[in-house]
Amino acid sequence: MKSHSTDSMISSMKDDQHGIRINLKRIGSFGSKGGSAVSNFSAGSAKRAQDLVATDALAINGTLSSREIEHVVDFWASMPSSETPETSQRKNHAHAKDDEAEGSMNNKKNLDSDIWMAMKIDLTFPIYLKFSDVGYKVAENGGTSSVAMNYILEGVTGSVEPGEVLALMGPSGGGKTTLLNLLSGKMRIKDHGGLITYNDQPYSKWLKRRIGFVLQDDVVFANLTVRETLTYAALLRLPKTLTKQQKEERVINVIHDLGLERCQDTIIGGAYTSGISGGERKRVCIGNEILLDPSLLFLDEPTSGLDSTTALRIAQMLHNIAHAGKTVVTTIHQPSSRLFNMFDKLILLGRGSSLYFGKTSEAMLYFSSIGCSPLIPMNPAEFLIDLANGNINDKSVPLELQQRRFLCKTPEIEGRWSSSMDIHEYLVGAYETRVAGIEKQKLLKPAPIDTMWMTQGRGPGPCCLDESRVGWWEQCHILFWRGLKERRHEYLSCIRVIQVVATAVIIGLLWWNSDASTPKNLQDQAGLLFFISVFWGYFPVFAAIFTFPKEREILAKERSVGMYKLSAYFIARTTSDLPLDLILPIVFLLIVYFMAGLRSDFTTFLESLLTIFLSIVAAQGLGLAVGAALMDIKKATTLASVIIMTFMLSGGFFVQRVPFFMSWIRHLSFNYHAYRLLLRAQYGCTSISHHNANPCKSRFIEELGLDNRGMEVGTMIAMVFGYRLLAYLFLRNMKLRNT
Repeated sequence: MKSHSTDSMISSMKDDQHGIRINLKRIGSFGSKGGSAVSNFSAGSAKRAQDLVATDALAINGTLSSREIEHVVDFWASMPSSETPETSQRKNHAHAKDDEAEGSMNNKKNLDSDIWMAMKIDLTFPIYLKFSDVGYKVAENGGTSSVAMNYILEGVTGSVEPGEVLALMGPSGGGKTTLLNLLSGKMRIKDHGGLITYNDQPYSKWLKRRIGFVLQDDVVFANLTVRETLTYAALLRLPKTLTKQQKEERVINVIHDLGLERCQDTIIGGAYTSGISGGERKRVCIGNEILLDPSLLFLDEPTSGLDSTTALRIAQMLHNIAHAGKTVVTTIHQPSSRLFNMFDKLILLGRGSSLYFGKTSEAMLYFSSIGCSPLIPMNPAEFLIDLANGNINDKSVPLELQQRRFLCKTPEIEGRWSSSMDIHEYLVGAYETRVAGIEKQKLLKPAPIDTMWMTQGRGPGPCCLDESRVGWWEQCHILFWRGLKERRHEYLSCIRVIQVVATAVIIGLLWWNSDASTPKNLQDQAGLLFFISVFWGYFPVFAAIFTFPKEREILAKERSVGMYKLSAYFIARTTSDLPLDLILPIVFLLIVYFMAGLRSDFTTFLESLLTIFLSIVAAQGLGLAVGAALMDIKKATTLASVIIMTFMLSGGFFVQRVPFFMSWIRHLSFNYHAYRLLLRAQYGCTSISHHNANPCKSRFIEELGLDNRGMEVGTMIAMVFGYRLLAYLFLRNMKLRNT
């Protein structure tokens, strides 16, 4: 039984929810940076929203246990709120009016997840990220020696709290992406050095579901619309406890929050298809991650390739996401001055070492305090990148560095390398002396949130990773329809239809009204059947080769977050090709069959069509296996062309008597078996009439031995599954690169 005060609180919340969704993006943050805007709510609703920890995004059923909810409440209740006197007066009045509701909050330990879900409260579990003396090294020249090591990162220290955006800045090759991968758990630190904690605890499996990672490249399907992309991500990634309607509502909210309403029904586009803009594409990638309401959001250069205005919009969106109680970490290359000032904290990296960590607004003051400042007005980010690169032109630097630079200006090196190293060493030394020790002391302070629940040896409440994911069959179903929609334009494109129809018409004209009344005519008609078997073997192989290499980055990204099982993806991907792949062969055969004068009865036509279908599916399996084995389109097409040529030559038309040591090849060739099945469909059960002569079988047909149809069909079916099994094994054993 729930307490009377709790029931009253829920009832009161329901009364105030007429058209109101408690969402921190709509009403501003209740944190220290959130401002005081609570204009969309009545004072009573705003107070209850604050007390009940209304944060950003979706109320994910079961994702937070009642124990976790308790800690979220403690965290948000402890955060200060900057408010005007008028707002304070309204909220004090609301507080007096809602004594019963607040009294129930004192007994919040008695609230279970179901009550919170009934109130539709959006919860974000706050995570404090700390890292100290993080290092990463690799062997030089790809070797394994522990002596010659190249340090990518060395002694990097910092922290970021909920509500803040931390920018990792530095020149190319400075270690930004490596540090981001280490902080996000994509790369493990145990073999390299340093300490990374999340709420003072090491990385663990439950964190994987509370971390979002946006890649530098926009890894999305080009032929899906914005809404379709986000919908399929929601169906696969959101917990199975949510209904399909709730997931679709979440997608609508994310589209609104990211400002994508105008382009939600436009395809994303790619290198060869027009679609949405680069900024919109980047927002879609961010939307894929915030669907789950992650506590930690990592982004790898989200503004690369965007104009300054679009980049500023992306930064403003990250600012809003952080102020909804999330922890945001992003790499940035060389932002504009306005973009630079939107970050709360900054880590400046140079040659893998920290040159600065602290508030972004204090970065210029710090470098000025160590004697480095610009001589001319310039973008602060540009100034810092120049320093990290060792470039001190147009900059005031300490006399010591000026003298070193002068001494290093020899004709051989002209001060480039030695002076750059001197500047780097000076900046690192200044940081170690003035900043590093203080920051390491700050990291010793415990995170202001009870993390005892994290050490009790359990996952994040009732919705741990495997339990929250949709089932295998549901994954197959969702991925099947996604694949079908993504390739609907590709399969039925005008060029492809014209190619097949034109080929069919040309063949029909060349074999116009052919017959098999004489051995010579029979040989011509057999040539037609062989060409059909080759064409519908060659065509699917080279179409299927592109499948896995083209989707490798998407597969790596989605598998890295546990979006689905590899087996579900493989089954859905290979079966979603079939419906569209079987349309054009029907059109092709309808044209060729009757123009060429082949045997005109329905049973023979159907048998020929099924043979072509079987050949297509077997050829697809070979293409999938070759593509999965090499994962390189150029190498795969080269290998496939050799295999197809070998299969064609051993297919039983060009060479009747293959040497015994080469005869095994034909049994692996779908061309060989398809050709024999087509011959049997046309001639296996009939005699060839030589005008008015007695019926007799052609010696050509007799020598082929077409009586064992079951063996041919069985071999083709074995190829269908055998080649696909090889493709799956290659895919499973391949290390997918998370780009």
